[in-house]
Amino acid sequence: MVDARYDIAFRLYPYERVGAQDADAPVRHPVVVVGGGPVGMALALDLGRRGTPVLVLDDHDGVGQGSRAICFARRTLEIADRLGCGDALVEKGVQWDVGRVFHGEDEVFTFNLSPEGGMRRPAFINLQQPHFEKYLVEQVRAAQAEGAPIEIRGRNRVSTLTRKDDHVALGVETPDGPYTLEADWLVACDGARSPVRGMLDLDFAGRMFEDNFLIADVRMKAKFPTERWFWFEPTFKGSGQSALLHKQPDDIWRIDFQLGWNIDRDKETKPENVRARVDAMLGEGVDYEVVWTSIYTFHCRRIADFRAGRVLFAGDAAHQVSPFGARGANSGVQDADNLAWKLDLVLRGRAPETLLDSYSEERIHGADENIMNSTRATDFLTPKSEISRIFRNAVLTLARRHPFARPLVNSGRLSVPCVYDGLSLNGPDALDGPAATRVGAPCPDAPLGDAFLLDRLGGGFTILTIGTNAPDEVVEDGIAARRLDLSLHDDTTGYLAARYLGRAPAAVYLIRPDQHVAARWPAFDERAMRAALRRATGKE
Repeated sequence: MVDARYDIAFRLYPYERVGAQDADAPVRHPVVVVGGGPVGMALALDLGRRGTPVLVLDDHDGVGQGSRAICFARRTLEIADRLGCGDALVEKGVQWDVGRVFHGEDEVFTFNLSPEGGMRRPAFINLQQPHFEKYLVEQVRAAQAEGAPIEIRGRNRVSTLTRKDDHVALGVETPDGPYTLEADWLVACDGARSPVRGMLDLDFAGRMFEDNFLIADVRMKAKFPTERWFWFEPTFKGSGQSALLHKQPDDIWRIDFQLGWNIDRDKETKPENVRARVDAMLGEGVDYEVVWTSIYTFHCRRIADFRAGRVLFAGDAAHQVSPFGARGANSGVQDADNLAWKLDLVLRGRAPETLLDSYSEERIHGADENIMNSTRATDFLTPKSEISRIFRNAVLTLARRHPFARPLVNSGRLSVPCVYDGLSLNGPDALDGPAATRVGAPCPDAPLGDAFLLDRLGGGFTILTIGTNAPDEVVEDGIAARRLDLSLHDDTTGYLAARYLGRAPAAVYLIRPDQHVAARWPAFDERAMRAALRRATGKE
């Protein structure tokens, strides 16, 4: 079956009966992931590539429809590189650098996200979520062919959940009836309406914003440039308080209209009413096809803890933000990136179960940062009082002529990766080095001849040395950290020195499997390195 609207294979994992459905006793699995979206598939792929058996249960049989998430950040693309699909995402996606902000008919200012030099990946690409999911599933299939222990079961809906001391028992509904299974660890990646979260009676805390937005994906041969255009109080008829225009692959354009709170959803999604809004924005004579529409209301909230015993939560099942700033899917993929290596070490007996508490600690830190930024953007977009509106419009007026006011304009602060400042897994920061590579930060990329640094960091612990000596490997309590030795001769562009040395003549970094800095020093110290390894794996 093909989704003709987006020209991608839809039924990527159709239902098949499995032996476990006829077993006399429930089959136990090390990890069960509930939800086959981008977060669940990224987690399963990462675990499977590490050799940890994982089962994905999805209540559908393939990727979703419609654009949904469309903007993927550099950090997500770097994670995708490690998972094997970065090239496919960038090749299919639309790269953009320029954004324009309008107030009414007037352009307030233009910003440029020209990719920072020395990076393999662009700052952002636009790509419909179904494509992202499809490329992940293709990598799962490739990994399965190479022996990775990953299984996907489509049209398997989790209907009951019982937590035990050492496992989770699940009831699963299928087209052939129910069956039961067990999981040492369960990861809920089942979206904003998470049935797993509901079964555990876990509530979100945060804000719901009293507004509705209409998404319209339209296919057209438009002369608009490949830019992000955002309007405050647009003048075209029926547009509401704000509107957004973004280009996607295959001549699809994403349009968002702010509708207000008290609306008739059925009326607003009637084809003639959607077309009336689009016509008013695009002008006369533009030939287009509406291929998908949806109305959404968004929240900025999260659950109190991302771990509930042997159940862990990731992506929208754990936290929700507004779509402005592209923080939803990007933060969810970073959840999976943070969790996979920790869960793998725990299952292998190389780290205590308490290491999984650091997953909750670190990703709550990231979620709170995203919620803060998302809330600020939403308050700027939709002022809650007349005084707030006057302030917002005064900022927009000033920003037309005065650069100092432009950082105050908030049409969605675009997603950046979280830095785990001051959290429990961090070791010492004894290097007088650049802030961008401080302890807790994700490693920025740098060219190394015809390769890039992140390609060489792999999926385990790495001892990065620049201009100093260290052993080829340090093994501490079953955890191996392997050396990557670089010199300034490798740094033909100067980016490595600028990002990892600064004014220091030499440096030693301990880098985690998710490419975050665990500790750094001016020279190798074996005792300090072993202590940092213990701390980074939850043993201190």
